[in-house]
Amino acid sequence: MGYGEYSHAAHVAITSERVTRPVQFAAYGAHPLLNPHGATRECFDSDEHPDALGVVLALDVTGSMGEIPRVLATSTLPDLMRALLDAGVQHPQLCFMAIGHAGQDRAPLQVGQFESTAALIDTWLTRLWLEGGGVGGHESYELAMYFAARHMRLDSVARRGRRGFLFITGDVPPNPAVSRVEVKRLLGDELEDDIPIRAMIEELQRSFEPFFLLASTAAPAVERAWRDLLGDRVVRLGHAEDAAHIAAGLIALLEGSAPSLTAYIDRLSSTGLPRARSARVAQALVAFAAGIGRDGAPRPLQRTLGLPTGDRASGLAR
Repeated sequence: MGYGEYSHAAHVAITSERVTRPVQFAAYGAHPLLNPHGATRECFDSDEHPDALGVVLALDVTGSMGEIPRVLATSTLPDLMRALLDAGVQHPQLCFMAIGHAGQDRAPLQVGQFESTAALIDTWLTRLWLEGGGVGGHESYELAMYFAARHMRLDSVARRGRRGFLFITGDVPPNPAVSRVEVKRLLGDELEDDIPIRAMIEELQRSFEPFFLLASTAAPAVERAWRDLLGDRVVRLGHAEDAAHIAAGLIALLEGSAPSLTAYIDRLSSTGLPRARSARVAQALVAFAAGIGRDGAPRPLQRTLGLPTGDRASGLAR
């Protein structure tokens, strides 16, 4: 998937129609094409995108978190692709996932396809069902990690040893393990045992750079739990509308297309982003930006899959 060129003008035209026509997400259940059971998602190179980079946004769609996909669909999504391209990120392809509660919700995991054109990106996003369940917390973020690690194929990894990016939004602590029972029921895979969450993250890092975008309403204990697993890859979202520029900044900093946080914020300002929003983005990114290259390794080595998992040069703090 992921063929075709992205047009920001086309995407603005699509989303601007929603000023008078509210966005229609799936209303009564998960779209069958988003069913993860037995599915694989592919981010492959093509003549148009010879250096495809997979970017996955796994959105917690329970309760109040339903605001984030709505904001993305109605006002922020065009900014994401534009921000990536403006930041010098070449050939990004987007894939959306929706996360719920595996023990309670009818659709605890929904998975779209990797796409690069405005119309198809928008189509997959608006197919999401914002179920709004998840009573009691314990959302199944680990299932999104599992699917990304074992059911996504990226040419960037196979051909160039270059990880994709996985952004998970959420507001509750991680579950301790990937449940083999839930994996069997929802994905069809047979596991001998549950997979501890730390082991799942270690495996995920072979093909993705993981980040957790924490909702502003999340309790301090939730942030501590995620930081224990992901270190400075936990970024608190003060405003959902900033998610696009925060994600683009994290990618640009790791890819090296933005040599520093200052350079990235200057680039944002040059695109006309209001000063207040640029300041919020800078505040969200400052901790991660400060940690890049503390071991003295050149930035390109931070993207090498041959490094030991969890090594500081991989950028993942412990």
